[in-house]
Amino acid sequence: QVQLVESGGGLVQPGGSLRLSCAASGSIFSILAMGWYRQAPGKQRELVATITTGGSARYSDSLKGRFTISRDNAKNTVYLQMNSLKPEDTAVYYCNRYPPYQNYWGQGTPVTVSS
Repeated sequence: QVQLVESGGGLVQPGGSLRLSCAASGSIFSILAMGWYRQAPGKQRELVATITTGGSARYSDSLKGRFTISRDNAKNTVYLQMNSLKPEDTAVYYCNRYPPYQNYWGQGTPVTVSS
């Protein structure tokens, strides 16, 4: 069983940056493709970025160039570096395997972009 704990969210001004972390328990982390997802108020959860076990990354077209996903298999952690943040990036951010597995959803970490 894998447990995922997200952290690093907070309040940031437009144009600012945040780095989110997702720490995974369980020995199978290194063989899972992982993803970051987000859910804005009143909207469905959407995929933000994915990363394979070997480190190949893909992004939502609308976010490409501003967000960077990475992973450290030795630390069982996946990261999301978010730059040039916009108010529309306000959401709760979650990590999960890709494709997502229902039992792996955690509490998420909230990000608010506001002046």
